[in-house]
Amino acid sequence: MKKRIILWLIVSAIIMLALPWLTVTFVKSDAGMAVCFLLFYAVNPIYSVLIGVLAGKDIKHLCSLPFISPILFLLGVWVFFDMGERAFIMYAAGYLVLGILAMVTSVFICKKKRSLSSDVNKHG
Repeated sequence: MKKRIILWLIVSAIIMLALPWLTVTFVKSDAGMAVCFLLFYAVNPIYSVLIGVLAGKDIKHLCSLPFISPILFLLGVWVFFDMGERAFIMYAAGYLVLGILAMVTSVFICKKKRSLSSDVNKHG
């Protein structure tokens, strides 16, 4: 199980740390702004939901992932863009909310599936 959490921590670090660095380093001017919008409004929110769903399926071991991802995001944008910029805190809070909502929803769906399958086994 430790291998699984380490794998997802590495993926989180790549998405939340390496992608902003790559943007700042290799993409210049207006194209860099477009890539930032893509990261902030598409890639990071989708990843936050994905990591929340994954954590909800194995909540006992992976429950920290929706919290770690926004922290890595803040670390990455503060290092590569502007240290202490408060707007990035709002983005991180949004990613945190998306991850937690996805995790809670995933837990609820997994419990519902288990109860339905146990009902089928009792009656069938």
